[in-house]
Formats: sequence, structure tokens, C-alpha cells
Amino acid sequence: MLSLLGSANAAPIKDSHVKIYISSLPYLYTSHAVNGSLLRPANNERGWEYYMATSHSKISDTVYEFKLRKGVKFQDGTAFNADAVMENMKYFKKKPFLFSKINTVYDRTEKIDDYTVRFHLKEKYGTFLNDVIWIQFYTKKYLEKFGWNGKATCPNLAEAGPYGLGPYILSEGYIEGDRKTDKAVFKVNPYYFDKDLAKVETFTVYTKLDPDLALSDVVDSEGFLDIMPIPFSDVDLVRSSPYAKLVTGPSTDNIAIHINMVNGNEKLKDKNVRLALNRAIDQRQLLDYAFSGYGQIKPTLASPNFPGVKEAVKNLKAYSEVEPPKEIRQELKSILQGLELKVLTQDKFMFIWRSIDRDLRKVGVKLDFEIVDETTIFGQVLSTNGGKNTKAWDLIVWGDDDWYFNHPWAATFVYQPNSVWSTMPADPQMGKYIDAMFKEAANTPQFTEVMTKMINHVYKNAYMLVVPAPDKVVAVNKKVSYSPLPMASLPLWDIEVSADHWSVRQ
Repeated sequence: MLSLLGSANAAPIKDSHVKIYISSLPYLYTSHAVNGSLLRPANNERGWEYYMATSHSKISDTVYEFKLRKGVKFQDGTAFNADAVMENMKYFKKKPFLFSKINTVYDRTEKIDDYTVRFHLKEKYGTFLNDVIWIQFYTKKYLEKFGWNGKATCPNLAEAGPYGLGPYILSEGYIEGDRKTDKAVFKVNPYYFDKDLAKVETFTVYTKLDPDLALSDVVDSEGFLDIMPIPFSDVDLVRSSPYAKLVTGPSTDNIAIHINMVNGNEKLKDKNVRLALNRAIDQRQLLDYAFSGYGQIKPTLASPNFPGVKEAVKNLKAYSEVEPPKEIRQELKSILQGLELKVLTQDKFMFIWRSIDRDLRKVGVKLDFEIVDETTIFGQVLSTNGGKNTKAWDLIVWGDDDWYFNHPWAATFVYQPNSVWSTMPADPQMGKYIDAMFKEAANTPQFTEVMTKMINHVYKNAYMLVVPAPDKVVAVNKKVSYSPLPMASLPLWDIEVSADHWSVRQ
């Protein structure tokens, strides 16, 4: 039985150190351990809990009031209060993030007293609280130096330093959506308001490692790596390890495979071709073999675990569940006509492509693979809508882990017309569905109604290549306690080590 040193009501253990490899979206996973926001992600029905706020009230469809936590200091020792929120929102207004609709609906913030603020919106916006999770607050020094990023990706720190509010200070390296160092180091924040929260003194997060060597370090030894997501094919290897244990859990993550309808193969603009590609992929076999059973078959990109999606897809089946691919291969061959497609992928996703390649070869489709890193993937995706991609591609894949926290926008934002994330042609109807979705709050009948219409629309148009939704599957040092959240957040504050962990034992 694991005997934990860093239990409740205890300071971080001297010299305790946990090393983690995050191969996909590390800036999302680490952000809330370093940066403070009014709300933060949590494993509950709504997907969040209070963080720098202690309560909130919805005064009207366009006005939200938050009570701030008292006695909070930034990592440099300066005070966090309503004035700090006002200062941050001034910079946010100039360069807000661009991955939702907050950049157009946010109006202003009002100071009610030293620990109460009101956010005013221009229109009804039911997803506001999901955006609040990403409205993070920085020191005055950081704002004067960098401001808000105004990027299409979530915010994070542009350099190491005591700039945030979270329980850990980014002391070495940087991790942003479009740039990152191969390694980042996190040290416990001495000014954090809850002295008992952080249980480990130091974390090292690696963003770039040889995945095979990394896995070997977890399962065959101890000291170099403690936690890493693993390929589904390596589950048995971890189970048999004397050093590591297998930790799994449900997820709202997805694997996004874009179809380039902007400047890819002209045939991909034909809906029947896109449908044929999807119909040829046997999701049941993908789940059983490539995913080793750790996932869910689904009809569109969005995981059935999202609010509103489970109800929306109850009358939809994955294309291959409607018609077994082996029974319609001649029909699919006549539609696809020897199609040749260029694929950009990280090596970590080749376990999927091997199965997809097998299925598509049976209907006469040839795939040409180019292995690239995650930065290249995002660079090409984000430039294709404007026709500025520097690599030719037809299919591209990335790990669309749930960064909007228990809300299907994380899997539907790729359909937003004219967005840098969209690689499909203009679709005014899709724009109407998205506008309607933003107005409604999740877990309401109105929200489910909009999601049902939207999901049926993308299903009929086959805008993405669909594969199963993955579960969380992680290898963890047996002397470390860690349970993954369903979304793209790594709660460093919940991780603990035992008395015989390599970093603390004598």
C-alpha cells in the first residue's frame, strides 16, 4: 500500500521531485498549476471549481459578479485584488485570446469593492464560465513586458519567472501553444495562499523525448521519469513492470484528423469522397486493436462524454457501424478512384494510421506519410485557412484534448467559419449553429437541441476523418500517487510521493 508523505495539512517534502513527459499540448496541461484564474478545471459535472474566486452570481444574461479570495499574493509577493483584475482585463481587452467568442462579446469589467468585480458582456453568452477558466491573471511587471498574447491558442507564460498566482512557479523554460522548450521546471510558490496544497517541491516537465526511451525509463528503472501517457499497445508492458503501474480513466479528449478542403486534393471538396473515406474505416477494429479497447466508438469528432453530445448522438452511429466496410468496398472503390493523399502526423499517432492505411488500401487509397513534430502540425493547421501553409497536406492529425473543460466547443471549434482552425469551405449554416451554441449554457435542454442539430450537420458533411475517442492511459511510478483528470489539465497540486520515492529516500 502506498504510504504518502505529502498528505493533507503538510508542506511540500524537502527535495521531492517528480518528472513528467507530456507529448501533446503541454501548455494546456501545466497552465493552471502556474497561473491563477477565477475558476480552474476539476473532475466534477460542471468541469470547474473556484480558484481565485470564492463564489459568483449571474446578475443577468450579460452581467456576472465574482467574489475574490482574500489574502492572495502573486508569486512575486504583490497583492491580488480587484485592482489586479482590472489591470489584467485592460490588457486582455487589447489582445484577447481568439479560440472562442469572448474576444467579440466581452465589454468591460467593473470594480465593486476591493474583492468584488463584475464582468459585463455585449450579449447573452452561455459559455462565459468556460472562458473564465482561461482568463488568467499576471503581475504588473509581466503585463508591461508581454501583455496578453492575442493568439489562437490558450495563454501561458512567455518566459520563466514569478509572474503567476498558482501553486508552482515556472522557474526554467517556457511552454506556449506555438513555442516551447524541451524541458520546463516548476518550483513550489512560497506565497501561495494554501500552504498545504502543493505536496511536491519540484516538477520537471519534458515536452520532447524519444517516446520509446521515455517508456523504457518508466517501466525498466526509476529516477529519470515518473509519469507519461503511453501508447495503448504498451499497456501489458506497464502492467508487468516492477517500477510502474497503469492508471486509466474516462476522458473528454479526442483525436482530430483534419481533411484539407482549402488547398488539398481537389477531390476532398466532394462530400461523397469524404463520406467514402470515413465509411471505409472500421472503427470497431480500430478500437479493439489500435486502442486496445481503451476508448469509445463515435459518429463525429466530439466525445460522447461531453454535455449535450451523449443525447445528440443517441440516434447516430459511426459510419462503419451503419454498414460494415468490407461489405461496401466495391462501391467505395468506385467513389475514391485510386485517391492518393499526403498525411502529416506525429510519430505518436502512427498506431492509428497503420490501421487506417490498411482499411483505405482495401478501397484503393494510397497514403503518403510525413512524420513531423507538434509545433509543425499546429503551424500547418493554423495557416491553411488563409492558404499560407508551407507544406502540402491532405490529412493532418493532432491530439485534441479537452482544453475547454467539459464543453464540446473543444471538439466543434474546428468547424467555425473563417477560423484559422478550420480547414473546410465556408458553411453559413454551421456559423448559425455555433452562434446559437454560444448563447446557451451546457446541461440545458436548449444546449442539447443546438448540439443535436450541429452534430447531425457535420455528420452528413463528413468534415473530419473520425476515429474512436481515447481514454486516459498513463504509466505512473508505483511510488507516486496521480489520477488524471478527464480533460487537458495536469493537477500538479494533487500529485504525491511515498517515503521511498527516489527523490526523497536516503
